[in-house]
Amino acid sequence: MSLTPEGARFVADRHLATLSTIGPRGDIHVVAVGFTLVDGVVRVITTDGTQKVRNVERDGRATVAQVEGPRWLSIAGSAHIERDAEAVRLAERLYAERYRPPRENPRRVVIRIQADVFLASSGLLSR
Repeated sequence: MSLTPEGARFVADRHLATLSTIGPRGDIHVVAVGFTLVDGVVRVITTDGTQKVRNVERDGRATVAQVEGPRWLSIAGSAHIERDAEAVRLAERLYAERYRPPRENPRRVVIRIQADVFLASSGLLSR
């Protein structure tokens, strides 16, 4: 499954999304994030030690969802934390292309989600 041209524009436009992970009590932890999607990999930049990072380290399932009016896209997959400088620089560059240059953050890490499941409103995915 892949994005249609309309779907590719939808994930390139400047929209926030939600990141859902499994919380410490088994509840769903949902936060607003910016993300990028390149070659089936979702990247979210964040600060090391945050709840979302701890959640991914404990249970590697994650979903990113973006909604604008009637259009929506949900991407789920296996997540892990990347801390190496090269991975962080790549994620920062991709984030800057979609949103704006991120603020300086020496504790920045990347939540990397290998996209396994795509769900979307009509017209965003090719089957």
